Amino acid sequence: MDIARPSRKKELQRRRILYIAAGVIGLTALAFGISSLEPAPPNVERSSVWIEPVKRGEFLRSVHGPGTLVPEQIRHIAAETNGLVEEVLVDAGAEVRADTVILRLSNPEVERAAQDAELALLGAEAELADLKVRLESQLLDQRANLARVRADYESGLLEVEANRELATNGLIPNITLKQSELAAEQLTVRHQIEQERLEKTSESMKAQLDVKRATVSQQRALFGLRTAQLDSLQVRATIDGVLQMVAVEAGQRVLPGSDLARVAQPDRLKAEIRINETQAKDIQIGQVARIDTRNGIAEGRVKRIDPAVQQGSVIVDVELVGDLPNGARPDLSVDGTIELERLEDVLYTGRPAYGQPNSTVSLFRLEADGEYATMVPVTLGRSSVGEIEIVSGLNEGDQVILSDNKQFDEANRIRLR
Repeated sequence: MDIARPSRKKELQRRRILYIAAGVIGLTALAFGISSLEPAPPNVERSSVWIEPVKRGEFLRSVHGPGTLVPEQIRHIAAETNGLVEEVLVDAGAEVRADTVILRLSNPEVERAAQDAELALLGAEAELADLKVRLESQLLDQRANLARVRADYESGLLEVEANRELATNGLIPNITLKQSELAAEQLTVRHQIEQERLEKTSESMKAQLDVKRATVSQQRALFGLRTAQLDSLQVRATIDGVLQMVAVEAGQRVLPGSDLARVAQPDRLKAEIRINETQAKDIQIGQVARIDTRNGIAEGRVKRIDPAVQQGSVIVDVELVGDLPNGARPDLSVDGTIELERLEDVLYTGRPAYGQPNSTVSLFRLEADGEYATMVPVTLGRSSVGEIEIVSGLNEGDQVILSDNKQFDEANRIRLR
């Protein structure tokens, strides 16, 4: 017969309660422990990131940009008068001399105007010659009159002297002396008048000839202009070089100022480099530059900086020095690098995919084992084409990831595999 034991039942209940409490406490502790654990760092393929060491030494600051080779001297040949293109004598690419005729134009009006100007000049020159002959004849007549008056004047003076001596000796009456003296005074006045008339005639002759010479000069200038216009129908290169372009064809009518052709000197080239406007502030005249023609490197110096910004870029002219690489020719695409300055004992590394100069960015720095990388704040300084100065946050020898890590912005640590 079983005997009921109430104490035994209570003991079992207490044990059950203790077990339940212990289980709850254990589950709570386990949950708290799990929640306090840091998430595992994301895995990143080592081959998919760009890793560079931090170096110390000479830091060459430079800027880079694309560009083209252009001739230093280009002559654009424009039409001086309207006309019809009769013939294209030289094709683009040919070497030409300054007097080489490239095109031949025709314009009957210009030809007729040149003939009219020539006839007008000949007529003016003939009139000048005729006027000169007539005025010289008048001058000769005036000189003859003066000579006659001078002879009469001198004769009258001699007669006065003779009569004065005769009157003194009583051989002639005084009235005869008075009459000879009066006649001598009249001849003196007449002689003075004729002299003044000769001077005025000479001055008048000079003035009339000056007027006619001015007319002749005017006609000669007009004839020169018409001749130049006629000569411009034979379009010449004007400089030695290579004919780069012929902008018209036979049968085409052109107007004054129309672009006909372009001649350049291919042995004197410069590079026009387009530098981003944010990088152009430190460029100065005279800085050293290197031009990559893809067939060699040409040395040069900055010659001119365009003051205007065009489509986000500044045009920098680089004067090339020394021999040019083979294949260098006008309009060739090139890459230019301009040296801004050389800095000694600078901490630097490769330029990251993001981050501007003189700013602070976050970069992943590899740990000692090389398996993990931790994000650290880095202050950047001055920049170059592919490198940038490290102001703080990194030390010499550190390995940093420079590729874009935006996909790991939420992680402070990554694992490389």
